[in-house]
Order: sequence, then structure tokens, then C-alpha cells
Amino acid sequence: MVRALAYPAMVGLPEVGDRVLLNGNALALGLGTGGYAMVVAVPDRLPADVDVPGHVVKARYTPQQVVVLGADEEASPHRDALAGEDLDLAGMPVITADLHSALPAVLAGVLADRPGTRVAYVMTDGGALPAWFSRTLDGLAGLLAGVVTCGQAFGGELEATGVHSGLLAARFALDAEVVVVAQGPGNLGTGTPWGFSGTAVGEAVNAAAALGGRAVGSLRLSDADPRPRHRGVSHHSLTAYGRVALAAADLVVPAGLDGDLAALVDAALAPLRARHRVVTVDPAGLHAALRAAPVRLSTMGRNLDTDLVYFLAAATAGRHAAALLSR
Repeated sequence: MVRALAYPAMVGLPEVGDRVLLNGNALALGLGTGGYAMVVAVPDRLPADVDVPGHVVKARYTPQQVVVLGADEEASPHRDALAGEDLDLAGMPVITADLHSALPAVLAGVLADRPGTRVAYVMTDGGALPAWFSRTLDGLAGLLAGVVTCGQAFGGELEATGVHSGLLAARFALDAEVVVVAQGPGNLGTGTPWGFSGTAVGEAVNAAAALGGRAVGSLRLSDADPRPRHRGVSHHSLTAYGRVALAAADLVVPAGLDGDLAALVDAALAPLRARHRVVTVDPAGLHAALRAAPVRLSTMGRNLDTDLVYFLAAATAGRHAAALLSR
């Protein structure tokens, strides 16, 4: 007997006694975020055909490719709002983060100082493709203005072909005041300098700048990660912001880091100061806001208490974005 996950929108709703076809790769690998077998089909009771007015195909040319309605397609109610050539984000804060686990902490930081702010999540396709896989998004229902799934990712309230159109959909279709851009649950990394899906963070900075947004970098900080490449400022952040991002971002650091960690972070960020603005933000009150989050905070198997610095870094990025709105 194994744990298995089915997406009813793709395979129908399995019932007790059904035969199911499973993909067990994630289970066999023991993936931390995806250690389930996946239901590929319920062969004796196939789902009904779905008539979708759109023609955007995601998970393209795989056996389970899905057809969705793009937010800017002709049949979309948002077509007119998104079809203009001169759309501009007008300085809207765009918070970029490496890991999906940063999302609830970023949101906590925004809402702690500016309750009611309309925050949208633009989910890229570096991790899980279905937004339905995220328990975090389920727990944040009602706090987010909406989810836009980009690239090969799908399952958000709105669908976009890429990050640029996703940012515009968040701003003009969801009426967002702040956008958080991060991959879905899971993170691909090979332990090499360039072999990780988080390079997309730098590309998100460039997209925000191209559209007139204000990029706010949520740095991946940790004093608890046992891997040297992720201690202090993770090499993921240093590569994404230092070598991929060609436009400037506000890189947010929590004030009051312990002496050794503060020195390590300051030295790591020194080469990035020529392009980016390193902003120190007071985290006072954010520990309580994080503890009150409606979802379980966890990153790489570590919780709020065992990797507080990671979550404070994300929350202070949210606080900084909220402050930008008040200027």
C-alpha cells in the first residue's frame, strides 16, 4: 500500500475499489515535497471530456497535457485589460523569492504593517506544475488576491504564458498592489553553481523592471542549513541576483543579525551593491506575525524555530514592499 495523489480535474475522482495507474518516481526517490505516488489514470472510469474555451496548452506534449484559458486570450473576460501595448506596473512592488516556502512569510510581512493589501502570487514552473499540489495556497485562501500560474505551471485562478504576462494579469486582472513571484512547491538543484531552478529569480527581476515594476529581493538566508553553499546568503540568491538579474532590485536584510552571521551576509552581498540596493529592515514584531501565520512554516524540513533567519528574511522583504506603497 502506498500514498498516492490524484488531481480530479485531470483524472476524475477515484473511488474505493477503483484500479488506478500510478507513477511512483517521486515516492521511490523519497522527495521531501513530493513523496507520493501520482495517479496517472483511473482506467476503468475515465473522466468526462472538458470543454475549455481557451487554447493554451500546459505540460505540453506530455500524456497529461492540459488545456486552459489564458488570462489574455480572446475568450477571457480580462482580454481588453491585458491587450494594450503600453501596459505598465507603475512602480508596483514585485517581491522575488527562490523557494515556495517564502510565500507565507512574505505575505505575513506585508499584512503585518498594511492589513488588507491586495497581494497576488505569480507561480513559476521551476517546482510543482499544478498549483493544486500546494497546501500553502490552500491555507492562504482568502488572504491572497489570487494566483497566476505561468509557463508550464497551471491551476491558478488565472493562467499566463510567462512571467511578464503573469505580472500584468496580477496587476490589471486581480487588481494587485503587491506581487510575489516564486516557483511552486519543490526545488530542482544539482549542487552545482548553475544547476538549480532558482535562477528564475533573476529573470523575474528583469521582467519586473521591463514592465516598470519595483523588484524587491527576498534573500535566501540561513544560519541553520548544514550545507556550506546555503549558509549566510545562499549561492542561489548570489547567482540569481548577482549574475542573472541585469536590472536593479532592493535586496532586503533583517536588522539585528548575530555578529558572525551579519559579517558573513555583509561580505557576501558586497559585490552586489554595485547594481542593487541593499536595504536593512527592522524585523520587530514579525516573529509574532510569522507565528500567527495560518499555514505551517517549513523550509527544507526546518520550521520557524529551527530556521528563524530564513523566514525573517522573507517577512522583512514583505515589510519593505508594504513601506514602498506608503511612500
